[in-house]
Amino acid sequence: MDSLPSTIAIDGPAASGKSTIGKILAEQLDYLYLDTGAMYRAVTLLALEAGIDPDNGPAVAALAATPIEIHPPGNAYDSRQYTVFIHGRDITWALRSPAVDEHVSAVAAHPEVRRLLVEQQRRIGHRGRVVMVGRDIGTVVVPDADLKIYLEASVEERARRRCEERQARGEDCDYEEILADMRERDRRDANRATGPMRPAGDAYRIDSTGLTPDEVVDRILKLMATEEA
Repeated sequence: MDSLPSTIAIDGPAASGKSTIGKILAEQLDYLYLDTGAMYRAVTLLALEAGIDPDNGPAVAALAATPIEIHPPGNAYDSRQYTVFIHGRDITWALRSPAVDEHVSAVAAHPEVRRLLVEQQRRIGHRGRVVMVGRDIGTVVVPDADLKIYLEASVEERARRRCEERQARGEDCDYEEILADMRERDRRDANRATGPMRPAGDAYRIDSTGLTPDEVVDRILKLMATEEA
């Protein structure tokens, strides 16, 4: 185990499979799994519930100091990958609502929101034995991560996955609308001034289009074996 990477960073666009891959990999390695996107989604949800405009940076940043608890799924039977609490309230599935999907990029673009949440994320990352997923883990949060993966897939494939995810929860799905929203989100995430989404220079890029989660994890494990050799 000592030869394994202590901190593994997995970045990539929405619905590229980061959360699923990160969770499986963490379970196989017996590492902590941290989906940093859930923290930005939590702040977005708080803003929407409070009637705060997601484009209002100072007002949204004031919410970023709210304690966000992320735990293993526990005994939940609804296919969740983790459980998120704010003030003792389980908000896990509320984080995946269409409204949060629509506004999370705007919230994540605020420099002060990112600064506050990155501080929390960095402390966790530097403890080691952790798989962290997000959009700027390998470039901003823990640029010294031992292994960096940039996971990507075609935007059409990612829109299909997001649509299936909503249908599995009994929600309506308009594929074309999701596709358009995802393209816009990619544009915003890649062009924001603070922590733009891009692969780290030393990241391994993996295209998950047409691959099962287990096949992607297998590729990562093979990369790790090569790094150890």
